[in-house]
Amino acid sequence: MGSITQALRTAQSGLLVNQQTLNVVANNIANVNTEGYSRRTTFNESQVVNGVGVGVKMSDIRRDVDEGLMKSIRTELGELHAMTIKNNYLGRTQDLFGSPEGDSSIAHLIEEFVSSLETLTLSPEKSVNMSEVIRRAQDTVFKLQDMSDTIQDLRAEADNRLAEKVTEMNKVVQTIDQLNNDIVFNSARGHDVTDLRDQRDNSLDEMAKYIDIRYFFRTDGDVVVFSSGGRTLVDTIPPTITHSAASSMSSTTTHSEGDITGIYVGNPEPRNDITNELVGGDLKGLVELRDKTLPNMQAQLDELAAKIRDSFNQIHNRGINFPGTQSYSGTKTFVRPTEQTLTFSGNTDTTIALFNSNGDQTASTTMRSLIGGASSTITNAATVMQTWLRANGASGATATVNGSGKFTIDLNTTLVNLAFRDETATANGSTLEDVTINFDANGDAVTDEVFSGFSNFLGLNDFFVDNLAENIHDSNVLVSSFVTSASTLTFRDTTGTLTGSPLTVPANTSMTDLATLITNSVTNVSASVITDGAGIRLRISHDSGKSMTVTQANANTFLTDIGLHPTNTRVASALSVRTDIANEPGKISTGAIHWDSNKGKAGEYFMSRGDNSVIEAISKAFTTAKKFDTAGGLATVNETFSSYSATIITINAQITDSNEVSGDRQKSLTEALQLKSDSVRGVNLDEEMSNLIVFEQAFNASARVIAVVQRMLEVLEEVM
Repeated sequence: MGSITQALRTAQSGLLVNQQTLNVVANNIANVNTEGYSRRTTFNESQVVNGVGVGVKMSDIRRDVDEGLMKSIRTELGELHAMTIKNNYLGRTQDLFGSPEGDSSIAHLIEEFVSSLETLTLSPEKSVNMSEVIRRAQDTVFKLQDMSDTIQDLRAEADNRLAEKVTEMNKVVQTIDQLNNDIVFNSARGHDVTDLRDQRDNSLDEMAKYIDIRYFFRTDGDVVVFSSGGRTLVDTIPPTITHSAASSMSSTTTHSEGDITGIYVGNPEPRNDITNELVGGDLKGLVELRDKTLPNMQAQLDELAAKIRDSFNQIHNRGINFPGTQSYSGTKTFVRPTEQTLTFSGNTDTTIALFNSNGDQTASTTMRSLIGGASSTITNAATVMQTWLRANGASGATATVNGSGKFTIDLNTTLVNLAFRDETATANGSTLEDVTINFDANGDAVTDEVFSGFSNFLGLNDFFVDNLAENIHDSNVLVSSFVTSASTLTFRDTTGTLTGSPLTVPANTSMTDLATLITNSVTNVSASVITDGAGIRLRISHDSGKSMTVTQANANTFLTDIGLHPTNTRVASALSVRTDIANEPGKISTGAIHWDSNKGKAGEYFMSRGDNSVIEAISKAFTTAKKFDTAGGLATVNETFSSYSATIITINAQITDSNEVSGDRQKSLTEALQLKSDSVRGVNLDEEMSNLIVFEQAFNASARVIAVVQRMLEVLEEVM
């Protein structure tokens, strides 16, 4: 009787196991088209009691997955999304930049501007030609402004999207955490958790799109997720990931300066910021756009705009419109004009001359004669100039450094006109040539900056202006390993020397450590290290936005070595044609003061309406190669303005194409890996149909055994 009962129970176990297996097969077939579903496979083992087999039991239901392959897919998926999320933004910059030959491209507009200069050279007295120069100049600056505004809008959009992605990622983190709990709970109770594992895998796939992830499984089925930088993202109590989008964005808004909040894992504090640790995913792509790709484009435009400004103004300040003008407003800011000094180098000098409406001289002198030598404070230079003007036909004239630190001159009369001429010597009629001005920015009798041209130094007759305070100073682009030489730095604004300076800088200090030293030591000054292309810049800013000077002690070379200068960043967005010139094109400097030894008793200066010497020099300068400094990933080059602007367009088109090509290549790789994974993970209907037949027959066989045992029991009952 025992043997018959045992046979019945054995057959029953076979019946139940095959029934369960058929259910698994049915589930596989039903989910053949379900995305993320993993094929289930049953594992059985024989039951043994006291060394005797008593049937079969299902030991496990497992998913057919290749975990190693899935890890590779998620790594590649992160890289793919870092590339693809940039496509839309780069495509829009491509539309903005256009092609070099396009009518609306900056390269084409500069060519049209140069063409208008050449036309004015031929007929400098024609107002229509002057108006055309203004129109083309404004087309150029408006394009630079539009490009800059769009770049900053795209940066702001990328930052806002970054905040959205962080919010979405937090939801995925919470989902994985909950699935972890469900898997551990159900596994401990012997329940099937394969569906839960599939859901968790889908969430891991989703998370890999946001950020580069690494993970491992604990023995209880729990998964721990962390970034490739080692930051824990999912564990027993997952941290909250946060990022607050910036309220506004400008060319000087950077993450490294603290203007943009970080991406924090846990408490929002610097040590939890993973912004610079990202290597993949949407977050990496958006951060790279916001902090590298788009700022590089802006840096290139700023370098172009600054070079246009400086090159044009340098020559424009040599001359004047016929027959001179009655007022000047300089553009250079002097923070302490009573202490800051200018010094004429060598024997050079600057003639100051007054002219009547016919362009004939009424009076003249030189700056050296007025200041009584080669050197003078800025305030004294204004004072002596005012005294001379009042004594020579402009009794109500004023020459002063105004409250904004700008050198201003106003004759307050229309009877005479004022103009300047740089010469190689003090003697009347000396050769026309830009003087060299040595500028002592802190009154310590040490030259801190060197300028070419007296009027250019003061910015008295600038054509292009940006109206920006000198409150931010940048170094040239440096290699990231650059270290300081020993130096003593002094920081000054309109209030005087700032607390904490002079600041002693030890030799071999890294730029990051120097930035920290300046920020922690000098009142109202912050310093940071920002990226620019493949290099870095040291940036020093006044916290209150005031113009300031940064100088070094005599014999120190550190500031010279790094090329610290008022930043060119934001010039493209602020550059404009000087308002009075834009309103009155006749104020364009086409000619200069000339000397005629036959005039008067011993020669006189004069001006000619048809003089084209200055505008011709400007025209030649804009068709001659200029040195453009390293900026935004573009190396130092010697190119014309048209060529450099075309290079900017070409380089950024290549970046767009390269990202698209790399994205396509990465997509192919990811899809190939996914296909390989699906061949393991996916449901094969032919295989499932074959299994269906096998398990159906096994089920029938077990049922047949039960039927036989039942017949045997019936016979036994009849016998008894």
